[in-house]
Amino acid sequence: MRLTIILLVTALAATLFSVTSFAPIPYSNKKDTLHNNLFTVGVGAALIGGLYDGNYPYRLLKQHGNFGLGAPDKLDGELVVFQGKVYQTQYTGKTFVVDDRNLTPFAMVNFFQPDKKITNGNSISKESLLHFLDSILTNVNGLYAIHISGKFSYIKTRAFPPVKAHDHTPLASMLHLQHFFEFNNVKGDLIGYRLPSFMDNTNISGYHFHYLSANKNAGGHIIDVKTDSITIEIDRLNSYTIHVPSGSEFEQFDFKKNREEDIKSVERGEKECEK
Repeated sequence: MRLTIILLVTALAATLFSVTSFAPIPYSNKKDTLHNNLFTVGVGAALIGGLYDGNYPYRLLKQHGNFGLGAPDKLDGELVVFQGKVYQTQYTGKTFVVDDRNLTPFAMVNFFQPDKKITNGNSISKESLLHFLDSILTNVNGLYAIHISGKFSYIKTRAFPPVKAHDHTPLASMLHLQHFFEFNNVKGDLIGYRLPSFMDNTNISGYHFHYLSANKNAGGHIIDVKTDSITIEIDRLNSYTIHVPSGSEFEQFDFKKNREEDIKSVERGEKECEK
């Protein structure tokens, strides 16, 4: 009798608490019609913390924007989205249009429609350029997409080598693996954003630029720049969307850890003690 009762209770519990696996959320093939929206694949803190495996195809990323930047699958260099095409710069410096079937772990894009255009024929440093941008981007909590095109007397970029699948070494611990590239008297485009502090962790707050040469054969994450004659175009954004990845690695990722200093180090390309 006792065994019968135990079996009945067990069966009842199994019925009441029956759990089925969550079905994967399908990708949306619907083209984004929001022209002031920043669409982000993945979470910035997850990339900084070591989630490098791609999860979102480029063919769908382009449905949400024709301008932006990001990281390739397994951290194989740097990404630029410009005029509707996605370019990858590997750690060797090789730059090319990616296969639409490939995947990205993190990228941000928007449909670029500038609200403001400024020309500057003076030679200015990176620090002076950012100060100038601050003077015209007066909403400290605003979202801005920024396109800077023209001639540059000096540009320094970087790209990381690829990692193995499921290698989760934090990005700040791999700064010694960066490959740097220097260019003098070149033409090209800087594709970037200035995002507010409240978007830290989901994205990367502050300024973030990637470079693409005019002949589309060089690029990388901007470390340093000195302008010659440039045009600055600003697109003010008023909303953002995040595509949240699925999979156990993302589901178990520790977002409580403070990665503020790691983010700054990765953006700068060096540890604080190395400055």
